[in-house]
Amino acid sequence: MSTAVSDKPGAGGAKPIPDGSNSGGTSSGAKKPRVRGTKYSQKQLWFGALAWVIAIVFVLPYVEMLITALRPKDELTSDGYVPSKFEWANFIDVWDKSTLGDNLKVSLLVAGMSTLLVLVVSLPAAYYTARKRFRGRGVFLMLVLVTQMFQPTSLLVGLYREFYILDLLDSYWALVLVNGAFNLAFSVWILTAYFSAIPVELEEAAMIDGASRLGALRRVTLPLAMPGIVTAVIFTFIAAWNEFTVALVLVTTPDKQPLTVGINSFLGAYRVEWQYLFAGSVVAIVPVVILFAYIEKHVVSGLTAGSVK
Repeated sequence: MSTAVSDKPGAGGAKPIPDGSNSGGTSSGAKKPRVRGTKYSQKQLWFGALAWVIAIVFVLPYVEMLITALRPKDELTSDGYVPSKFEWANFIDVWDKSTLGDNLKVSLLVAGMSTLLVLVVSLPAAYYTARKRFRGRGVFLMLVLVTQMFQPTSLLVGLYREFYILDLLDSYWALVLVNGAFNLAFSVWILTAYFSAIPVELEEAAMIDGASRLGALRRVTLPLAMPGIVTAVIFTFIAAWNEFTVALVLVTTPDKQPLTVGINSFLGAYRVEWQYLFAGSVVAIVPVVILFAYIEKHVVSGLTAGSVK
């Protein structure tokens, strides 16, 4: 006697498999949820618009400087914002009609030597201050900070007299020493904070493995402190590159002056050659912009050194 197989589930029969089903249990005909676009709040939109406005305000002077550098001589006083044609020859003539090439070499030499001098002095000073708790450590750091309050302009008379006695007027060394001295405090301060954030146990482990104190510093500490070192380098270089007042007083020979002073030769008593002045200004900012854009990420990480423990 045969038994009937029931079509009802749970009655001993197999459950019917729906059409179009797969082993994963998902139906190929099921609709996928639609992904919505990112929605910004009204506050975020206002902040974004404000950021764009601020960016445009800061960029416009540089745009105006570039446009003026490309203006023909007969359109310098015209009302139009954009000239009828761009005079690219201005960037060629500015080298022939001035000592801009020599001034550029002087700026590179002074900024590079000042940066090197600051690193040679600040690295051992900051490392010792970060690792040793010597008597007067707090007073030393306070004095380093106080020196940042003095500006070269306020000490200009004393500096001039000092370099006159040392017979260093109208020389590169006067600018190197002044720029190095006035940027040393910032370098010591930021490198001390960065060395303090590096665990001393890393150096001790390296010395256990046979490295000397100097070897541990060179192989362990300095690579970890590289963002702080790069920050000190870029700020010292930019400060030395942009220095104007001291260079104007201490150096009088045109071909020995840095670029910041050299471009003032286009400011005459009766006439100002604006197209060459702005062309020289564009040349002056290009190296710093390239350098800062290249190592900007190191500058940000170096400035936040020691802020989180």
